[in-house]
Amino acid sequence: MSANDIIITEIWLTAHHRGLRDTMQLPVLKAVAMIATAFALPAFAGQSTPSARQQDLSVTSAPLIVSGVQATRVRHFGADARLLTVSPLNPSDDATFAALKGITAQNFVVEAILKGVPIDNASTARGFVGIAFRISNDLTRFEAIYVRPTNARADDQLRRNHTTQYISHPEYPWERLRDQHPGKYESYVDLDADRWTKMRLVVSGSSAQLYVNDALQPALIVNDLKLTPASGGIGLWVGPGSRAYFKSLKITVKRP
Repeated sequence: MSANDIIITEIWLTAHHRGLRDTMQLPVLKAVAMIATAFALPAFAGQSTPSARQQDLSVTSAPLIVSGVQATRVRHFGADARLLTVSPLNPSDDATFAALKGITAQNFVVEAILKGVPIDNASTARGFVGIAFRISNDLTRFEAIYVRPTNARADDQLRRNHTTQYISHPEYPWERLRDQHPGKYESYVDLDADRWTKMRLVVSGSSAQLYVNDALQPALIVNDLKLTPASGGIGLWVGPGSRAYFKSLKITVKRP
């Protein structure tokens, strides 16, 4: 994390801990953050200017562009959250996401707290929930990394091995990747389907790493992302037969 990112983060954390959330105070805090960033000094002599900018987003109020989903604000597990459900219930493909309006990036880090729950009577659902990225302007192409929470502690080891997943829409759905490259684009990771899950997704160039619940090592590494590296949208993703809850979201965009 850069010196600038630390200053911005400290200001926002202080604001939240003191309960300064009203509309009169938040603009002031944003202005202070901008001034602090502009005049921040490198932490060490000779350190270059930081090349990242950080955004803490209110996931419950951020404007969304939806594709095949419904998005609502709810209370879940004692917290305000954004709920995504697939509409219709049986989609024809994986293009079921809500892109964050006005946010694009090529290289970035996304930190999210989320939870996926299978819909009642959806026997093949696993609570599919994750992050879509490099979304095209027309919403027809994107990549995503997601988890299948109910697989993590299943009694079947094969199901456990399918807890995480990478896809690239439209050419590389999970079925094709699993058939042609068994085990390469999915993995096991331990998580509790009945609790919030922390997800940290690091994307740079043609590679992506997924970290789960503060783990120091990635649960999934993809070194050959299928789309040509380019700037695109970032969004919330949900799979069929599932309810996806998003509690918080932080994006750090890395400049070239």
